Amino acid sequence: MDFHSFSHQTRPPAAAHSAWQVIPLAGRFEVVYEDARGAWTTRILDARELKLGPGRTLLGGTDRAHGLYRGLRADRIRRLVDVKTGQRIETGILDWLLARADAQRRAAHPRGVRRAA
Repeated sequence: MDFHSFSHQTRPPAAAHSAWQVIPLAGRFEVVYEDARGAWTTRILDARELKLGPGRTLLGGTDRAHGLYRGLRADRIRRLVDVKTGQRIETGILDWLLARADAQRRAAHPRGVRRAA
């Protein structure tokens, strides 16, 4: 098989990529994170979103120390502190993040308020 025939092969269906759901989430968090090697680091993350996918959930945002986007696996977050309020979460972190994202969504789009078409 030459390069040209290889590069024109069909791609996986788009449905394979749509398995991820992105939920907006805003906040600045101090995160104690355990990486794949087992090393623990503390990061300050300006959160943008939660990405829910098959078998994992990522907390996505900008790492303040490096100015780069990071996707941190929620199951590897050992402690999360809301920098603004000082609230510290050590268990049920994913549930707390999901509830916060939902509360932000409801605050941005309250029921009963109609938008002009």
